[in-house]
Amino acid sequence: SEVQFPLEYRAEVMGHQAEKLATERRVMAFAFAAAMGILLLMQAAFGSWKLGLGFFFTLPVALLGGILAAGLGGGLAALGSILGLLAVYTIAVRNGFSLVQHYRELERSEGQGPSAELVQRGTRDRLVPILMTAIVVALVLLPLAFLGNVAGHEILHPMAIVVLGGLITSTLTSLFLVPAVYLALGGRQEELGLEEEEAA
Repeated sequence: SEVQFPLEYRAEVMGHQAEKLATERRVMAFAFAAAMGILLLMQAAFGSWKLGLGFFFTLPVALLGGILAAGLGGGLAALGSILGLLAVYTIAVRNGFSLVQHYRELERSEGQGPSAELVQRGTRDRLVPILMTAIVVALVLLPLAFLGNVAGHEILHPMAIVVLGGLITSTLTSLFLVPAVYLALGGRQEELGLEEEEAA
């Protein structure tokens, strides 16, 4: 016998794979929207499209370790791998934003524009918090990575592998690439502002 459905409703058989793909598509859509939101927030926080874009394009470099590790944890198509990349992305944004804000605080407090010495000193000031974040997260996830892809860890295992790989490149990006980008692109507005105040 046929089943009658209300207008605009239909029956659809959804298997586990189809449901998984739909979930992954939703996660990727949210990730893209979040990335665009982060770019706009960086521009607003830094007051500069040049610096905001420069910082934004350091983030894919921070993800490289996670992308390479994803090959060991089920590939990028696995939901756990996608969630792991989002976690690494968040850590990279937090570390980079903290660094840039600290550089600017040093510039304001010392009344000078960006310099290699100031950026190096600011990076050293933030070295311990950045390393502690990486170490603590790694210690939490190491058991999940070494337990293997056992029953009940279908999402947690690939996520742990991706985050551990991503922590390496995100930490290196924060300590070396972000300072270089800031030295090349940052601080221009503050420098001009300081010159205008001195002239006044």
